[in-house]
Amino acid sequence: MEGYTSFTKQVSETLRAADRPGPVHMLNLIRLLGRAAYQDGPDATGLQAYEAYSRLSAPAFSRAWRAHPVARGGELSLVGPPDTAWDITFIAEYPSPAAFVEMLRDPRYREPMAHRQAGVADSRLIRFSALPLGTSFEG
Repeated sequence: MEGYTSFTKQVSETLRAADRPGPVHMLNLIRLLGRAAYQDGPDATGLQAYEAYSRLSAPAFSRAWRAHPVARGGELSLVGPPDTAWDITFIAEYPSPAAFVEMLRDPRYREPMAHRQAGVADSRLIRFSALPLGTSFEG
């Protein structure tokens, strides 16, 4: 089965249409390839390719969109089959959904994406909205 590694046109359109004020959090679940699948690039592991993507795109994240990680981990999977383990997990915060869409269009972000595409076997990106402080599990 082929993994999910990029947006579809339909999802991109839905994302652009779903703007709203306030921050947005993105849960990232990433499974890496053993060997990166560059069409014309270096011989590298999936992790090395993803690290290149992270290093090259990090300045654009923080400078242009004020995006930053709010949690990293995957320390321990408590529920679920072991074959669904993820190599990299994190939650990133963006100032707004529009800022996330703007990032996707920016060449400073798009260029390093070749490294991400080469290194990732499967991924999930799940959008969350921030809740006011003090929100409980009751309702």
